[in-house]
Amino acid sequence: MVRSLWTAATGMIAQQTNIDTVANNLANVNTTGYKTEVNEFKSLLYQNLQTKTTSANGDTKPSSAQVGLGVRNASISSIFKTGNFLASESNTSFALDGDGFFAVRGSNGENYYTRNGNFTFTLATGGNMLATTEGLPVLDTTGSPIILDESYAVNQISVSNDGNICYPDESNNPQPIGVQIGVFQFNNPNGLYKMSESRYSVTSASGEAINEATSTAVKKTKVISGYLEGSNVQVVDEMVNMIVAQRAYEMNSKAITTSDEMLQQANNLKR
Repeated sequence: MVRSLWTAATGMIAQQTNIDTVANNLANVNTTGYKTEVNEFKSLLYQNLQTKTTSANGDTKPSSAQVGLGVRNASISSIFKTGNFLASESNTSFALDGDGFFAVRGSNGENYYTRNGNFTFTLATGGNMLATTEGLPVLDTTGSPIILDESYAVNQISVSNDGNICYPDESNNPQPIGVQIGVFQFNNPNGLYKMSESRYSVTSASGEAINEATSTAVKKTKVISGYLEGSNVQVVDEMVNMIVAQRAYEMNSKAITTSDEMLQQANNLKR
């Protein structure tokens, strides 16, 4: 009976984590660049009830006698499916059509990666710097902050699909100025370490960032100006997942109650 109590308890703990993940998805349904997270479960060790199972005449049975000891969360994976593109009035709003990530530099000097292209120009030493809404500099293809000198009017800046920053010439035709927004990919995006503000950091599991501007091994990502990538959370799916997790939690709770009642009946036998 103690085994069933522990097994059901692991199920309740796993489903609580499942609910936590669903709640986080629903909370970020309007977060730019957010990616849906899903729980993956795995069974715990099995206990051998008999080391060798045989029939009455000594023949080995084709099936073993093992009982499972519960479940645990194996991982919480992100689904990097592209979200819906939402129109924006800002000329510094960008969405990525592909597997790439923008690169930004944190206050600690480390590089981070994001799908949130809600950028703006801010004053910095040397001119106007393209930055996130938190003030972190956006990096170009060389890994340097994008800073335009004061000769450029930021309201006339445009960006092509390959990420090149353009400025109108004498004929008012946009021309590249030699600066390209950096877009990077990873061999295993699920290995990225999740941080706040829809940012990710590199880990040994994700592999090093692949610069699309210098690599021929990856498919190029399009930079869509005037749009933001919305969250890819599907509310209906999350509500269904929440109901399923709730029912599973209730069933495990019922298993604990039933085991407790059976233990009480066993204790009453000696009376």
